[in-house]
Amino acid sequence: MGQGQRERVATSLTGAVGEEIGGFLAPVDAELERRYPGDPGTRQPVHTVYVPGDDFAADTLRVWGDRALAALDEHAPDAASFAAVLGLDGELAEDVYGRVRAKLEREPVEDLRVDFEDGYGNRPDAEEDETAARAARLIAAAHAAGTAAPYMGVRVKCMEAAVRDRGIRTLDIFLTGLMDTGGLPDGLVLTLPKVTYAEQVTAMARLLDAFEKTRGLEPGRIGFEIQIETSQAVLAADGTATVARMIQAAQGRATGLHYGTFDYSACLGVSAAHQASDHPAADHAKAVMQVAAAGTGVRVSDGSTNVLPVGPTEQVHDAWRLHYGLTRRALARAYYQGWDMHPGHLPTRYAAVFAFYREGFARAADRLARYVGRAGGDVMDEPATAKALAGYLLRGLDCGALDIAELAGPSGLSRAVLEQFASPRHGDLTGSA
Repeated sequence: MGQGQRERVATSLTGAVGEEIGGFLAPVDAELERRYPGDPGTRQPVHTVYVPGDDFAADTLRVWGDRALAALDEHAPDAASFAAVLGLDGELAEDVYGRVRAKLEREPVEDLRVDFEDGYGNRPDAEEDETAARAARLIAAAHAAGTAAPYMGVRVKCMEAAVRDRGIRTLDIFLTGLMDTGGLPDGLVLTLPKVTYAEQVTAMARLLDAFEKTRGLEPGRIGFEIQIETSQAVLAADGTATVARMIQAAQGRATGLHYGTFDYSACLGVSAAHQASDHPAADHAKAVMQVAAAGTGVRVSDGSTNVLPVGPTEQVHDAWRLHYGLTRRALARAYYQGWDMHPGHLPTRYAAVFAFYREGFARAADRLARYVGRAGGDVMDEPATAKALAGYLLRGLDCGALDIAELAGPSGLSRAVLEQFASPRHGDLTGSA
């Protein structure tokens, strides 16, 4: 056989067979694209902070950061003392402590929700009306001044009959206020709590659709999170996973599933002393949420701890160790977001997140660089693993745990390369352009 010539490969099937199979699976292809579009590739905040509507003020973000820094100054004034509490080692401890302080000074809160539900309660209508309008004005002003958190929004009352009208009115006032003071900002997040039936999610989607039509917005502009706080939200009466149906019921508007630690635990009869995010009941609920959300573009968030880091130093250290451990546990289980209930939780939130990414980034960057360069190594990574490695590094960059310079230097990886591999086209895990 001459140079450049290839041996003819024999086949048995005609092209018509492939065309017939393609036609048969075309509806499935379309369904996959619709239901499982993949991760949106946007930044996911590492936490959500809830502030009661009447407590929210123009300086709330800065107050939380200053109170967190004050807690460090009082209870862990240097890297060594902080490391002793959390069990961090040497160089990592110095790096993490410095980055935590810098984060608290620069961007203390990544995601803030002005709360009109449990944290606010039932107030006279006129009072809640004014509080909702004020929240819109303050958030709009923060965006105009460049002082807003990356993500901000409200949690309104649920779609149950007793509070439905109040929740709808509060949401209408808030969104109208934003529209009348510059429009809906980037990073707007809405949370629908205590969902038990998929129809309640559909009702929220219809409500937002009506608002968009009324105000001339692009259809689908407004998304929302679904809070999983009841047993019915995880398992329906017919034995199916309600949460999976809820994602579809949102009609493309669902952005997140947030686990509600204490409402869900109480719903299952877990005693107050054992209501925690690492309880087996919590692990089951979040595992179902995680599987239901996988591939849909909907992110999953862990809940919170109600053990506050307040009081004498020994008590604060105990609370810090608990919060740090729960956060590290959640990160290992791929719950990259959680709730923080008190400014004193911020130091250990960021310490846990930064340590998680800094401990593993050199190894992850090396593995991804070898995969990109088709070089050998001691681990045989597959395309799906390359996607996971790129996502891990991007999350570290987004929260401030990592710097692009320290990735690009030894590995040659750019952010564009990371994004290419973290969010490949549907069905293509090679990262090819």
